[in-house]
Amino acid sequence: MQEQTWKLRDAEVIAEAFPYTFYKPSHKAIALLQAGNLVKLIFEFSTSDANTRSAERMWVKITDINNGKFSGCLDNMPVHIKDLTLGDKIEFSTCHIIDTDIKDPVPSIIDKYTLHCIVTDNILSEGRQIGYLYRETSKDSEDSGWRFTAGDETEDYMRNSENAHYVSIGTVLNKDDSILPLLERETGVNFERDKQGLFVEVKER
Repeated sequence: MQEQTWKLRDAEVIAEAFPYTFYKPSHKAIALLQAGNLVKLIFEFSTSDANTRSAERMWVKITDINNGKFSGCLDNMPVHIKDLTLGDKIEFSTCHIIDTDIKDPVPSIIDKYTLHCIVTDNILSEGRQIGYLYRETSKDSEDSGWRFTAGDETEDYMRNSENAHYVSIGTVLNKDDSILPLLERETGVNFERDKQGLFVEVKER
């Protein structure tokens, strides 16, 4: 028998690592699922092609539910996975479900933080804490106006466009959510982290 080339990804692990940007249906939504509903799962596979993603997200139609264990039939035709085809039987658990065809009764926290912001590479790539943040007038309807820095970036660093990224606020929160209580503040505010690690409001630098 040919060895299976794919496996299902545990979506709960992803949601724990990226709580502000990765949607995982609530337990209430999953409890509403019945035979005939569609759910989306992540099918991982190995590839040596650097231009090919190592996973396919595909829909499965539920045929049976038994104590949190699901059976269903694949409702998509895989693009890269050769030992899977439309209609194949798939067995999975609650932890594998990343989307459903029903409305989630629980609002997603992700929807609150889709507006964009500017953040320095020190935070996004180097993993440093946010040390200084301020909110300016938004550039457009997708911009929150928030700007996040480590606090000690030089003028030369800030002039280099490669050191700044325009991303969702949720992406920044995945790195450092200590700023969460401040995000509802108005345009024009500035905050700096003090020696105790607390944010204090300051005049504009």
